[in-house]
Amino acid sequence: MPQMNLAEALIDGLIWSLRADPRATIIGRGIAGHGPEHAAEDRLKQEFGSRIIDPPTSEAAVAQLGTGAAMAGARPFVHYGTAVFAYEAWNQFINEAANIHYMSNGQLSAPVTFHLFHGIRGGGGPQHSGSPYAMYANNPGLEIVLPTSPRDAKGLMRSAMASNNPTIVIQNAQLLGLTEDVPAEDYSIPFGKAVVKRDGRDVSVIACSRSVIDALEAADILEKEGLSVEVVDIRTLAPLDVDTIVASVEKTGRMVAVDETYEICGVASELIASVVTRAFSALKTQPVRVGRPMTPVPFSPPLEAAVNPGTQKIVDACRRACKR
Repeated sequence: MPQMNLAEALIDGLIWSLRADPRATIIGRGIAGHGPEHAAEDRLKQEFGSRIIDPPTSEAAVAQLGTGAAMAGARPFVHYGTAVFAYEAWNQFINEAANIHYMSNGQLSAPVTFHLFHGIRGGGGPQHSGSPYAMYANNPGLEIVLPTSPRDAKGLMRSAMASNNPTIVIQNAQLLGLTEDVPAEDYSIPFGKAVVKRDGRDVSVIACSRSVIDALEAADILEKEGLSVEVVDIRTLAPLDVDTIVASVEKTGRMVAVDETYEICGVASELIASVVTRAFSALKTQPVRVGRPMTPVPFSPPLEAAVNPGTQKIVDACRRACKR
């Protein structure tokens, strides 16, 4: 089983998708980022250069191109780069791609995959550090995928490209260099299936995207203090696997919800609401929420670190949940 970083696994999933379906196309460049992982795209260009379009920078036009092509029978993959730039295409995402199946009474669909990089990246400032997946989740008709590991990235990309629904794959750019063993063969991971990344008995940390990695680091720290932390990666936000989340909290009796969206109307808030609605009696203490405070992300590294829901904040939250 070869080792791949997350960028290579994303590209591998795309290559398998283009091999499997002649209708699949690529719109955009920089899928593997602009750092040292960028070379992963070379394989894609060498095998499928004729099916890759590199349009001018116009987010709304590119989204409409991808959505219209999908309605006409293609299966485009549209890469945006920085997630907040896709705000320019909000109407195309929400009013067009997400609604067309409902508004056409099932006569049309838009099997388009949008790919975006989100998250605090180090000196990105307010206009490059957004994590808008909670905003997308507040609109019916979109599937939202948040790969954390290379193995998941490949399998979830295959499912995204095969889906008949508009799908947003939103990736934390800081994870592109993360490396693990990835099956070389073609495989898919179904949407709506969370995974327990680490077993524990004292507190459940429910997280997504980069926050999963931070939660695993926090679990290592807390293990030395005698606290056993279970870490659940939701993997997809829409659909959301509430059953796995509830089962974990019922097991430990305590919950910490973590993600990079803002605390108000954020993903962590929704995770807590889902558990309180389904399994209130299983909770031994009140759930703890870890997210971004309601402020633009500063450019200054120390101030940026202060708003980032990172490892230490998860450690502190678990201690509070366990009354340590």
